[in-house]
Amino acid sequence: MTRFIFIVGGVMSGIGKGVTAASLARILYNRGYAVSAVKIDPYVNVDAGTMNPVEHGEVFVTSDGMECDQDIGTYERFLGVDLPGINSITTGQIFQEVIRKERGLEYNGRCVEVVPDIPNEVIRRLKLAARQARADILLVEIGGTAGEYQNILYLEAARFMRHESPQDVAVVLVSYLPIPHALREMKTKPTQQAVHALQAAGLQPDFIVGRAAQPIDVPRKRKLAIFCNVAEENVISAPNLSSVYEVPLQFEREEFAKRLCKKMRIPIRKPKAVYEKPWMQFIHRSQKSTKTVSIGILGKYFASGAFVLEDVYISVIEAIKHAAWERGLTPKIQWLDSEAYEQFPQKIKELKQFDGIIVPGGFGARGTEGKIGAIHYLRTKYIPFLGLCFGMQLAVVEFARNVANMRQAHTTEINPQTKFPVIDIMPEQVTKIHEKILGGSMRLGNYTCKVIPHTLAQHAYSRKKRTNIAVIANERHRHRYEFNNEFKSKLERLGLICSGINPDKQLVEIIELKNHPFFIGTQFHPELRSRPLNPHPLFLAFIEAAHKKPSV
Repeated sequence: MTRFIFIVGGVMSGIGKGVTAASLARILYNRGYAVSAVKIDPYVNVDAGTMNPVEHGEVFVTSDGMECDQDIGTYERFLGVDLPGINSITTGQIFQEVIRKERGLEYNGRCVEVVPDIPNEVIRRLKLAARQARADILLVEIGGTAGEYQNILYLEAARFMRHESPQDVAVVLVSYLPIPHALREMKTKPTQQAVHALQAAGLQPDFIVGRAAQPIDVPRKRKLAIFCNVAEENVISAPNLSSVYEVPLQFEREEFAKRLCKKMRIPIRKPKAVYEKPWMQFIHRSQKSTKTVSIGILGKYFASGAFVLEDVYISVIEAIKHAAWERGLTPKIQWLDSEAYEQFPQKIKELKQFDGIIVPGGFGARGTEGKIGAIHYLRTKYIPFLGLCFGMQLAVVEFARNVANMRQAHTTEINPQTKFPVIDIMPEQVTKIHEKILGGSMRLGNYTCKVIPHTLAQHAYSRKKRTNIAVIANERHRHRYEFNNEFKSKLERLGLICSGINPDKQLVEIIELKNHPFFIGTQFHPELRSRPLNPHPLFLAFIEAAHKKPSV
């Protein structure tokens, strides 16, 4: 019998429900339980693929091709597993399925209603996800905060499940406890209000995870217990920490796993060393790293007014950390605006101060010429470069323009009339775009990449010298445009190396350069497969090359 733990939010968004769910998953996994996690997003989009990343954050892609919320990536990193697309639920999916069933008379002609039919479809999906994962425990994060109308139907699903089997369902409220600067006192009233809103939806939290700048003291825990009808020991302190990967350790100090197991009436196991020890070693490396490596991320999605939104490239950031900490280094990450390089080309010279530069994925013309100018500088000044998806495509454009003398070379995504379409749309995508079949229609999920022997990429994957052994990798994709093989021979003659090929369609997956310390571009997104205990080999190789770069 699967136990279900619902994670809901209070007071405001962005306080760490995803990290809380992932950390709970980790400490229960460490005890030998089969654990999986689901994210429920209240938006009516069927998936996250058509959403603005500045508004929504990173679009994470599962191995089976689901475009979903970044929290799925957080779960994968903490658990070290690949989660299926069914673990991402949206309001759009649920309503779409209920309407499909109604149209097919699967409700036997009865009146189909928002309640109970929408919550029941949610429950069906949750139980299906649990069965597919063979999970002892399924953590279910409900997006939004208590009191919002968007997530009330998901709270209703949790209420149905608790009513049906109270001991199999636990509810965890993750809520914010502010410390106003003028008062210098931690305030519990906003969390009390959040609990009251949750109670109004028919749910009583079993646990309150108090997010705050500092630990919750005993008087505050006692007050929350009294006014929120929660046992004092079930008020869990979750202060700010230097790394999200330390949150499982904080939960262990609060005996969170023990209290959860007691509530759900399952054996209270001790953590298994085979799972817990590697995580502790990883944390130790992250804390003891003394040498630094400076990495610039050249993008265009992180600026929102006066604020920087790191969530847009969260998997890239975490992949950098995993690789740097594995090598005993502390990464110093700086955001670089590609549009600034278009307006002020002289600013490109600032790139020489970095040990390495990453140009991540993206869409659209804005900032493109700034990226191409930066890639030209990185290539000619021998600064380590890693291009991801669109970053790889623009590296091909830059090489074609400045080495192959194809001055008008471009991707047809930006210039459909370019004379030299070195990056072109995939044939099967033409009809989809024409008919406006855009959502969930790109090249998505895992595809095979054969890494060519005697290349830098092969060395990175195999961790050996450049031998005759070809490496086969499975990497995740999200794109409509590809390297145009009509130009492959000419570009290769001039020094571009196509070091990774999809064997099924002969598509170029990895490009690199001769006589450069590190210049690699990937059509896929290696950052999506990086894990704390298993950094992606291309990020490891990039960090190693960046660390070796001579200081300016």
